[in-house]
Amino acid sequence: MDGAIPLDQPHTSRIYDYFLGGKDNYEVDRVAAEEILVAWPDIRTAARVNRQFMHRSTRFMAEAGIRQFLDIGTGIPTEPNLHQIAQEATPDAHVVYVDNDPLVLAHARALMTGGALGATTYIHGDVTDPKGILSDPELTGIIDLSRPVGVSMIALLHFVEADIAEIVATFLDALAPGSYLAICTITADFAPEQVVAAQDVYRVRRLPAQVRTRDEVASWFTRLDLVEPGVVPPHRWGLIETTEISPAYDAKVSCYCAVGRKP
Repeated sequence: MDGAIPLDQPHTSRIYDYFLGGKDNYEVDRVAAEEILVAWPDIRTAARVNRQFMHRSTRFMAEAGIRQFLDIGTGIPTEPNLHQIAQEATPDAHVVYVDNDPLVLAHARALMTGGALGATTYIHGDVTDPKGILSDPELTGIIDLSRPVGVSMIALLHFVEADIAEIVATFLDALAPGSYLAICTITADFAPEQVVAAQDVYRVRRLPAQVRTRDEVASWFTRLDLVEPGVVPPHRWGLIETTEISPAYDAKVSCYCAVGRKP
């Protein structure tokens, strides 16, 4: 990695930053994002709900006793970041961030400083190379893989066209019993026309994109004990529902999430 930040090609993490209202993106990212918004006008809602699920699932894992976290597909820092949520619940938590965008690296060193009792670091890596991530000295320096780890893959796997089952299996094989896996990814099950149209915009822009069905997402958790309520839209996970959520909102978000524990 030479550290160069490409300015002529949009990147998924910078587009996501734009959807979240961030300022760490370029004109080429904003143009692509606006095209995606034409296809899927509610994608900003999906991005925000994904982020909220990250907060709730991280807090859940920390309260369940997890003290080590691996966040793959970190994206450009948007506060609160995962380590802030984890270290608020458990100040001694150790967090490793992973992303493949040099712009994320440029921000990570300054913005992802851990608390005094915990530790935080960043790896330039790709989820399609799980062995490379797991063997990176930055990771092994602060995470003990013989102890449980909470792995988060939030708003990531819809940008991966490789075999997700194989990737997940490689991570799970390396994790100790008691570890958790949290995933949130886009589906076309609720609003197929707009989501597939958005997927096509990504692909035209030479960006990987692959939506999945509920059955596909569930298959990634077959080796794990699913945390209730199982595979559901992210706004239906970890909240005490006081009002009825309409199917129309499921279509706006068009994502599935789940958290599973390795027995």
